[in-house]
Amino acid sequence: MTIHLFNTLTRQKEKFVPLEEGKVKMYVCGPTVYNYIHIGNARPPIVFDTVRRYLEYRGYEVNYVSNFTDVDDKLIKAAKELGEDVPTIAERFIEAYHEDVSALGCKQATVHPRVTESMDIIIEFIEALIEKGYAYESGGDVYYRTREFKEYGKLSHQPIEDLQLGTRIEVGDKKQDALDFVLWKAAKEGEIYWESPWGKGRPGWHIECSAMARKYLGDTIDIHAGGQDLSFPHHENEIAQSEALTGKTFAKYWLHNGYINIDNEKMSKSLGNFVLVHDIIKKHDPQLLRFFMLSVHYRHPINYNEELLQSTKNGLDRIRTAYENLKHRLDNTADLATDDMEWLQKVEEFKNEFIKVMDDDFNTANAISVLFDMAKQANLYLNGKNTSEKVLEAFIAQFEELFSVIGVSLTAEEELLDEEIESLIQQRIDARKNRDFARADEIRDELKAKNIILEDTAQGTRWKRG
Repeated sequence: MTIHLFNTLTRQKEKFVPLEEGKVKMYVCGPTVYNYIHIGNARPPIVFDTVRRYLEYRGYEVNYVSNFTDVDDKLIKAAKELGEDVPTIAERFIEAYHEDVSALGCKQATVHPRVTESMDIIIEFIEALIEKGYAYESGGDVYYRTREFKEYGKLSHQPIEDLQLGTRIEVGDKKQDALDFVLWKAAKEGEIYWESPWGKGRPGWHIECSAMARKYLGDTIDIHAGGQDLSFPHHENEIAQSEALTGKTFAKYWLHNGYINIDNEKMSKSLGNFVLVHDIIKKHDPQLLRFFMLSVHYRHPINYNEELLQSTKNGLDRIRTAYENLKHRLDNTADLATDDMEWLQKVEEFKNEFIKVMDDDFNTANAISVLFDMAKQANLYLNGKNTSEKVLEAFIAQFEELFSVIGVSLTAEEELLDEEIESLIQQRIDARKNRDFARADEIRDELKAKNIILEDTAQGTRWKRG
């Protein structure tokens, strides 16, 4: 069996053939870290973490790079509003991002490059584009000559003639052409900046990913992925920059996940339906949110509300209950049945079907349907008079193997009771008295992971649910 994926560049499914046998170079556009991530931001890390897991399951070694945009207009605005500097805000929300996506079952990227740590390669990239005639300096800014790249629009399938409709250059604009986009921005008074050949400033948004992808993955990568909203102009501009510089294909395959709506409406702050992951996982098992996201094919739009999430929980609970019942029966049964080859074959067929549907453009919706069917058959088997240890073990192993591929835990997260929290706090107090600070920190981290916030006061340690 061979993996096929839908390539946004060609608008068709293609056989997946990596550049190097057995290895995959994958770049996923990461967040701009000026706030907690919302539910829309959570879909790409969940989806493409699952793609990565599946590629690894199929035997590939995946070099997975996902960046942090830790300086841009939004961060500068947040810094002014909060009276803090940009690096402080970025660091806070990078940490928050890691906490949120880790709770959602996402593995750490191979590399998480940051814009502020990549300034040398970004400046070198821009200098090379200027030398090749694809960019120009104007009043401290640097712009890309969009018309010079003859294939501009090939990802979004928009002819450049269509893109220029409705555009115009304002009087005093630094651009030579309305379609040109910024590579380097001159710093305004009081803004964070870096020294460059064009004066004090910072990179434009698009150039950072081109530079970091090239540094960590080379001139050509296998898979470039992100949200559908990034297809144009961000990914289009990345292609223009990278291919103009190297003369090579930037990415062989482009994957884009669909939008998320809230109660059938587009999510926006103005509508008051802006949902942060940070808040959702205080109320719900984070693994449930991941399972919900994967219940729809990644390229399709997905609608979110509490009713749908509850329905998803009921479904996940059914599978988890079947799994727990299998384990219980295995622990409490004599091997009364002979090894039932028919049932062992059935269990193996579920795995084959799972692989078949995942090979078809990573169709997690159909893969989850396979898991529901497996739970149904497991329950039928448990209702029989006799059970075989080998069949029970096969079911259990198959559930664990396939759930590890989609990154969802088969065990529901248990909420700590008040008395359990008090007990752990007392253990932490005792550990500090005994100068066992490592254990004290361990308990604090354990409670923090359960959204329990500790406050050490003169009157003792207090706690609250985060």
